[in-house]
Amino acid sequence: MVASNPLFRGTWTLQRLNATVLSDIWPEIIFFTAFATMVAVVNEKIEESLAIGNQLLTVGGVILGLVISFRTSSAYERYQDGSKMWSNIGTASKNLAQQIWVHVSDHRQLPDSEPQPVMNVIIEKKTMINLIHAYAVSVKHLLRDEPGVFYEDLYPSVAFLPKYPTSTKRAADILPLWHVQAGRRLSPAALKRRDTLMSFVETSNPPLMPASKPPKMSIYDYLPILRLPRWSFKKVVGKTRFSLLASEPEDDWKAFTPKRKRIAYSKVVESTVPFEIYLVLSNYTAFLMRNNLVQPAIATAMTNALISLHDSLAQLDRICNNPLPFAYQAHLRMSVWLYLLFFPFQIVENFWYYTIPATSLVTFLLCGFLELGQEIENPFNYDLNDLDLDGYCNTIKREMHEITAQPQLEPSSYVFGSQNQPLAPYDRRNAEDLVSKGPAEGEYIAPSQIPLLGMDGLKHTLLRNWVEVQRVTRK
Repeated sequence: MVASNPLFRGTWTLQRLNATVLSDIWPEIIFFTAFATMVAVVNEKIEESLAIGNQLLTVGGVILGLVISFRTSSAYERYQDGSKMWSNIGTASKNLAQQIWVHVSDHRQLPDSEPQPVMNVIIEKKTMINLIHAYAVSVKHLLRDEPGVFYEDLYPSVAFLPKYPTSTKRAADILPLWHVQAGRRLSPAALKRRDTLMSFVETSNPPLMPASKPPKMSIYDYLPILRLPRWSFKKVVGKTRFSLLASEPEDDWKAFTPKRKRIAYSKVVESTVPFEIYLVLSNYTAFLMRNNLVQPAIATAMTNALISLHDSLAQLDRICNNPLPFAYQAHLRMSVWLYLLFFPFQIVENFWYYTIPATSLVTFLLCGFLELGQEIENPFNYDLNDLDLDGYCNTIKREMHEITAQPQLEPSSYVFGSQNQPLAPYDRRNAEDLVSKGPAEGEYIAPSQIPLLGMDGLKHTLLRNWVEVQRVTRK
């Protein structure tokens, strides 16, 4: 099956147009096209030729092509690695959830204690499965540089977790999970203020940020060249975009207006939330093992699932916070610019005024691939080119609820019903007839011309099933 062409699929919008690299490279295209125009016009107006040898065109083009190819390939490898790690998180989450829900018995009696009500055990298991989904959500917010737990899709799943290590509630004793709020880290002075930090921790209904809050588009996203005068103006007048201190916690939420997209690797992203949830899940599995509530094989599988979750987080952190060296990126960008500056002089003698569109095309290709690598190198934001982190988290949430919706029944309650035909296609009798209508209770008789009883008849039926399936499937 041939995949549909993305250029002609769906409706073109400003957001979709901005997802291409055109919005980022058009200033370079205009500049080098204008420069090529100047070279072509001057070369026609003066007697001396501005042309130079084209050896540089050949040698430089080959080198730049190889280096840009490596740059784009390394960026796409990061993109693919990010997708793989999210797939690993999804797989490990499902494995751990089904092991908790299926293999941890609802009937529990700890040593030297009374039997626990089944409802209590089910609530405990469901809570831990909710935390597995919360782990994926916290990783999403971490990668998007959205620290803290005060989000609509995260806080309800972790609000019950301990906030203090001791019975005394003091701001200095707040656990790391609750130390980040309002999209920023609090200063040491703010940590001492009960009305700033503890008001968020102790309230039952704190103000929550949306689960997904893509930054609003602005004219600077479509005309990035305007960012230079804007930056210069801010430097001159000394304006700041955010207020670093707010008198009330509610002001923090209003003041936190994220930019359209966090520049890749502009700062190291840190958050204790995923690791804290991981520790809670590890502590729960340790509790199960310590009280012999799971079999050793299941305990090993749970540990492996937790290790996979933690390893995926480490790999995503590597992709998010470890860019290609600055010297490499800067030198490559400057090399492309120098090549494009010399390019019109090398082709003007043969191309004349066709030098202008030729330079535009080469600028589009080289700068486009260079910017493409920059665009997909950190695929965890809100652009159309980024990974659908919200989609990953929603998929995990659906799967968690699908696991807990599965009733834990004894196989005998549904296997021996009238709608089950276990020995089809050769023997179409249902399971109820097979166990109740034999010569003796539980004895099998094959539906053949020569009656075969017991295991001989069963083996004969299984062999005939194989013959029939071979005949049907190999047509």
